[in-house]
Amino acid sequence: MTVLVRDFLPADAEAWVRVRRAALPYMVTTPEQVLRDLADAHPDRHYRLLVAEEDGEVIGTAQVGISHESPTPGQGFCNPYVHPERRRRGAGSLLVRTGEEHLAGVGASAVYTWVLDEPAYRAFAGKRGFEARRPAHFLRLGLVDGSLPPLQELPAGVVLLTGADFEDDPRPLFEADAETTSDEPSDTPVEFADYEDWLATTWRRPAFDHALTTVVTVDGQVAAFSAAETDGMTRYWSAMTGTRRAFRGRGLAKLAKNASLHRARAAGYTDAYTGNDAGNGPMLAVNRWFGYEICATEVRHVHEIG
Repeated sequence: MTVLVRDFLPADAEAWVRVRRAALPYMVTTPEQVLRDLADAHPDRHYRLLVAEEDGEVIGTAQVGISHESPTPGQGFCNPYVHPERRRRGAGSLLVRTGEEHLAGVGASAVYTWVLDEPAYRAFAGKRGFEARRPAHFLRLGLVDGSLPPLQELPAGVVLLTGADFEDDPRPLFEADAETTSDEPSDTPVEFADYEDWLATTWRRPAFDHALTTVVTVDGQVAAFSAAETDGMTRYWSAMTGTRRAFRGRGLAKLAKNASLHRARAAGYTDAYTGNDAGNGPMLAVNRWFGYEICATEVRHVHEIG
């Protein structure tokens, strides 16, 4: 049996999702989202999707590109995943090799990847020259078998809205997202500057749920938000929860996320997931308050190629 790596085709979308859900069940992944991410990718991202195929069956995937929103140029990424039942066939090695060749060709000086914090995955990365950097956690909250904090009374001047309330002008949410994202701990920091790109890749994402996304305003200004993505079936993902600098320390992120989770449960979603950098103590504390529990850990690795 021969394993080969090739570029993703639209007909691969269902198989891509099948593999990704098996390898990383904590993320919200849909065929529509995979296709849209590829179609809407910024040219400077040099975004490429790869599949590993064995006898006509897709057994592995990889997302490859340049972190074009990083202030440091040449920061590439290659995130390969192989179906757990199809490992040790060479698919992961071929995906990494093909991804690094692509990135070297478009000027990357470093390749970053996420590696599940398990011995076999760490060994795989180490053999290919990757060095461990910072860990991050996946967390899960059962919306059926667990309990949510009660909805709180809103302080004076505070109003809860949804993303749908900003359909006519989402720019205030772009500005809040840009400010809070720039403060997130990361070895490849992001600076949002392109509003049109944000509209295409965040606001109009098929998985982005405007009705479940919650926005807190204080005296009419966007102060905090909790962005939600869903798979349309059972999974809810907290894509980003943040508070603008001028409004921090008031518990507004909790207000936003709690309202979103209550609406998600009422809409029939059963599993809420989120991800946190292991060094992001404030957000980890918020999630523990909700009852989230760590269900997996990934470690960011880097390989210098320039």
